[in-house]
Amino acid sequence: MPEAKNPTTALPLRALLILAFGVCGVGAALYYRREPAPTPRDVAIAPADRPPLAAAAFAGSQKCQACHPQAFEVWSKSHHALAERAVDPVRDKVVFDPAREIKHGTQTSSAHVSDGKFELVTRGEGTIPQTYTPERVIGYAPLQQFVIPVSHGRFQISELAIDPEKKEWFDVFGAEDRQPGEWGHWSGRGMTWNSMCAACHNTFVQKNFDAAKDSYATTMAERSIGCESCHGPQAQHVAWQQQAVKPSRKEPGFKRLNGEQYFAVCGSCHARRSELTGDFVPGELFENHFSPVLPNETETYFADGQVHDENFEYVSFLGSRMHGQGVRCTTCHEPHGGKLRAQGNALCLQCHNGKIDPAEHSHHKPNSPGGNCVDCHMPQTAYMQRHLRRDHGMTIPDPQLTKEHGVPNACNRCHLDKKVEWAAEAVEKWYGAKMQRPTQIRARVIANARAGAPDAFDPLLKLAREEIDPFWKAVAADLLGHFAASRNEARELLVQFTQNADPLLRSAAVRALDSVSAQADVRAAVEKCLQDPVRLVRVDAAWALRASVSLESRAAIELQKYLDQNADFPSAVLQRAIFQMDRKQPELAVPLLKQAIGWDPNSVQLRQALATAASQTGDSAESVKQLEKSAQLDPRNAQLRFSLGLAHGEMGHLEQATQAFKDAVALDPRFARAWYNLGLAYSKAERSAEALDALQHAEAADGTVADYPYVRAIVLANAGKLDEARDAIVRTLQLDLNHQGARDLLRQIGPPRQ
Repeated sequence: MPEAKNPTTALPLRALLILAFGVCGVGAALYYRREPAPTPRDVAIAPADRPPLAAAAFAGSQKCQACHPQAFEVWSKSHHALAERAVDPVRDKVVFDPAREIKHGTQTSSAHVSDGKFELVTRGEGTIPQTYTPERVIGYAPLQQFVIPVSHGRFQISELAIDPEKKEWFDVFGAEDRQPGEWGHWSGRGMTWNSMCAACHNTFVQKNFDAAKDSYATTMAERSIGCESCHGPQAQHVAWQQQAVKPSRKEPGFKRLNGEQYFAVCGSCHARRSELTGDFVPGELFENHFSPVLPNETETYFADGQVHDENFEYVSFLGSRMHGQGVRCTTCHEPHGGKLRAQGNALCLQCHNGKIDPAEHSHHKPNSPGGNCVDCHMPQTAYMQRHLRRDHGMTIPDPQLTKEHGVPNACNRCHLDKKVEWAAEAVEKWYGAKMQRPTQIRARVIANARAGAPDAFDPLLKLAREEIDPFWKAVAADLLGHFAASRNEARELLVQFTQNADPLLRSAAVRALDSVSAQADVRAAVEKCLQDPVRLVRVDAAWALRASVSLESRAAIELQKYLDQNADFPSAVLQRAIFQMDRKQPELAVPLLKQAIGWDPNSVQLRQALATAASQTGDSAESVKQLEKSAQLDPRNAQLRFSLGLAHGEMGHLEQATQAFKDAVALDPRFARAWYNLGLAYSKAERSAEALDALQHAEAADGTVADYPYVRAIVLANAGKLDEARDAIVRTLQLDLNHQGARDLLRQIGPPRQ
C-alpha cells in the first residue's frame, strides 16, 4: 500500500538519501536451501551499468506453464499472482450491488452500479464528492483496494477498501479522516499508484514520469507479480527451449541465481527503501538499485529494531540474528506460493529442535497464545486496519526497555490488562541475568543516541567499534553523524568505515560524514567512494560532495538519475533544490520548492527550504511568508519561531522579530541562541533591562559561548554600568582569550580602578 505518512516532514536533511519513496507491494524469494551467511565478496553481482531492458525481453508467465506446470499451479493461486488485476464484473459486483453507503471519519461516500459500471462517489481533490470508476484492484487478502484513473496518466489508490471475506467496505486509514489537499489523502501524491504501488504489484514496471508535464506513461511487462519478477526476463530462455533442435548445448543468456541474489529479489519489494534506478532485475545487487531505511533516527523502527512505522520485512530481517546465521526467506516460505513450510512451532523447530523446549522456554502452554514462538519473537502489527504482519526482526521481548525507552514488548501487547511492571517481574523470575544481553545494551545505546542524551557519545562509539553484525554497525555509524563535527574519534572511525567490506556500512559512514565533507581528510575518503563498486555508496558520496562534485563524473550522473527517478516525490524535489542551493544557485531551487509545496502543502521542511532559498535570492518577504506558514503548521517548534525572528530581523521588522524570539524561548526555555537574539533585539530597541535579562538567560542555557557575555558587556557599557561591563568582559576572555571585540571594548572603557 502507499506510504501512510508524508516523507518530507521533520527529517534531517542529511538523511534524505534513505527516505522510502515507493515502498508498497509484495515480492518473492525463490531459493529454498539454507546456506551460511555470505560476505559481500561472495555475492555474485550483475554489471551495474547494463543496457536498459525492453519489455520484449520478457516472455510472460503463461509461457512458463508448459515446462513448469507444478510451480505454475502453485504460483497461480498465490498472493503474488493475484497482486493486481482488472476489475471483474462478476467477482466485484457483490460490494457495489446493492448500493452501499460508506461512513468514514466525517465523510460519507457510496458505492453503486450505474449503466453496468462500478462507481465510487467520494471526495477527491475538491470538497464536493465526485464519481469515480475503478479500473483495477490491488491486493488479494485480507484487503483489496481499487485503482482509479485520474489525469495525465496518473492513477490513485482508493482509501476505501474491501474486506473480501466479510464483503464490507472500510477506510484503510481508520479514524484519521484524511482531507483533500493532504499528502496522504487518497487523491494526493502519497497515494499515487504509479509511484507508490505499481512496481511491486506488477512485473518490470517503468514509471516514465515526465517532470516537465507532471504526467506518467507507465508501462509493465505483465500485470501482477509474474514468474519473471523473480527469475528475471526469460524470452530468450523460452525461445531456446521451444526450438526442436538446440543450436548449442549452452543456453544463451540463461543464468541460475544463487541464494543471496534471490534474497535481493525479496528485498526489492519487501523493504522500505528508495529506488536509485527504477530498473532492478533479478540477479543484481540490492544496493546497486535501492537505499534501505535503517533503524537510525527515523521513527520507522524502535531502538531494538522492532517495526514502528510500516517497513515490511526485509530490513528488519537483515538486523535479525537469524539472518546472521544464514537463514533466508525460503527457509520458512515455500517460494512459488509463499506459504509457510510448516505450521506453528514446527517451523521454528526445523532448526531449533533439541535446542529449545517451547513450553519450558516460553512458560506458556503449547499451542496457546504465548506458547507459539512467533507470538513473542514475531509479534503482529495491523496495517491498513486489517492487515496483520509479523515483525521479522526476531527480537526478544524486554519489558525493561519498555520502561526505559518506550520500546514495546510482546508480553504487554498480548496482556493488555497488565502493566509493564508485571511483565518485567515475570521476565526477571523466568530468565534472570539472561536478559542482560548484548542486544539489550545495543538497544539502550541506540535509544539514548536518538534522544540526544548528554552521555550518548561514548557508548555509541564503543558500539560502532565493537558490534560484529555489519547491519547494526551501520546503524551506529549513521547515528555517529551527529558527532562528526564535534568529536575527532567519531570522524576518524567513520573515515575508516568508508573502506569497510560491507556496502551498507560504507553507505552509512559516507552519509554520517556529510556535515564535515569539506575537511581535507574526510573529503579525501569520501572522494574515494565516488569510485566505489556499489552504486549506493557512489550516490551517497556524490551527495556528500554535492557543492563541488563534477557533474560529468559517474557518481554525479548516478545521483542525477536517482533524482530523476524520484522526481515525482516532494522529497526528491527537495533534494534537487538543496543541491542547487549548495552549488550557489538558489534561484533554480525556488521554482522546484514551490512545485513540491503544491504537491504537499503541509510539509514544514519544504517550506523551511523555500524560506532559505528565498532569503538567498534576496526575497525576504517570501522567506517570512513561508516561515509564518511553517510555524502555523508546527506551532510547538521553537526552531521555526527562531528562524522567523531572524527573517523579520533581516527585513528590519524589529517588533515582529522580538515577538518571534519571545515565542521561541517560551517554547524552549533552554534555547540559548534564541535568548541571545532576543537580547540583541531588546538592545536595539533600547530596552536595556530586558536585554540584560535575555542575555543572562542565554549564558545560563549555554555557558560556553563567548559572544553572550560580550554583548552583555556592550549593553552594560552603554547603560553606564562600567564595573559590571568589565566583569562581563573578563568572563568573555575566560571563554575566548583572543576575542578581539572584548579586548577593544576593554580599551574603550578602561581597566578597573585600582
